[in-house]
Amino acid sequence: MDTLRVALIGFMGCGKSTVGPVLARRLGYAFVDLDSDIQTVSGRTIQEIFKEDGESAFRALESERLSQYACASDIVVAPGGGVVIAEANRSILRRQFHVVYLRAKASTLADRLRSEAEHRPLLAGYPLEERIARLMSERSALYDEVASQIVDVDGKSPHAIAEEIAGGLEPA
Repeated sequence: MDTLRVALIGFMGCGKSTVGPVLARRLGYAFVDLDSDIQTVSGRTIQEIFKEDGESAFRALESERLSQYACASDIVVAPGGGVVIAEANRSILRRQFHVVYLRAKASTLADRLRSEAEHRPLLAGYPLEERIARLMSERSALYDEVASQIVDVDGKSPHAIAEEIAGGLEPA
């Protein structure tokens, strides 16, 4: 397989940070969780960035880091769920990555996010199911727009998802 950059996109809780390392091992690639990368580079948590500087500052950092990895090779990148909001990011994703949309049902996401909603800045202080539905309605078309491959993740193991993605990368 030729050198490739893979980006896993989808709503928070869809499994990007879980599937990413499995896929990277399967492909022999490096893995980067963009939120963790941003925290390392900034020396602050995502919550702190949102609280102290606002969402726009976080999105700027996210765009900067995504651009950095668009020049890498043999890498799997898992950006945050909101990476598709900015047109510049969508353009980078379309041009520089094989983009895999990990699609999950709202009920699956709610089950996965219920215990950590207070630690997710975009979910804190809102009724969970309502907020997920609203954000999904805002983002689903954007995920579809940039996706090279769509994988439905409900009821599948991280290994099965990684194998499905890898199968979509290899020539038939």
